[in-house]
Amino acid sequence: MALTESTMMLELGSAAPDFSLPDVVSEETVRPESFRGQAGLLVMFLCAHCPYVKHVEKGLAVLGENYAGRIGMVAISSNDVDMYPDDGPEGLKRQAERLGFRFPYLYDETQAVARAYKAACTPDFFLFDGELKLAYRGQFDRSRPGNGVAVSGEDLRAAMDAVIAGRAISADQRPSIGCNIKWKKRT
Repeated sequence: MALTESTMMLELGSAAPDFSLPDVVSEETVRPESFRGQAGLLVMFLCAHCPYVKHVEKGLAVLGENYAGRIGMVAISSNDVDMYPDDGPEGLKRQAERLGFRFPYLYDETQAVARAYKAACTPDFFLFDGELKLAYRGQFDRSRPGNGVAVSGEDLRAAMDAVIAGRAISADQRPSIGCNIKWKKRT
């Protein structure tokens, strides 16, 4: 497990990078435009095996329930499945079904979407406003495996509430921390 911080290199105000990826549960293709008309869009880079994701996954399921219909949400897994087979579509589907995720869980086989978002770790969060402009990229909360802080999602929830209310979000945002995305070896 390589501890990695999110790069936070996607600039605030940037347009959501486009994607067109399959949902591992419904098998439907999902794009950012699928969420037009909602207050915003949360893009989360997750996976099935990472201890940091496992630490917050129940909180993510609750977040999905609490914000359903108000902010669009998608999870994306971009890990190299040759090295981490649990992060392939079947493993992701089992995770989504076990937790009752109410948001699409997408599989980024080519890793192009993770690169476009400049994602670095799992979990890594990108919250866009109703115009699909980046409003927040940072941590779920201060909880980490073993630090004794309860999982609350307070940082991300505060950002989502601000997007819903049309309020500005402070640019002082703390990076997410987790396992590095497992990049494929380039040939």
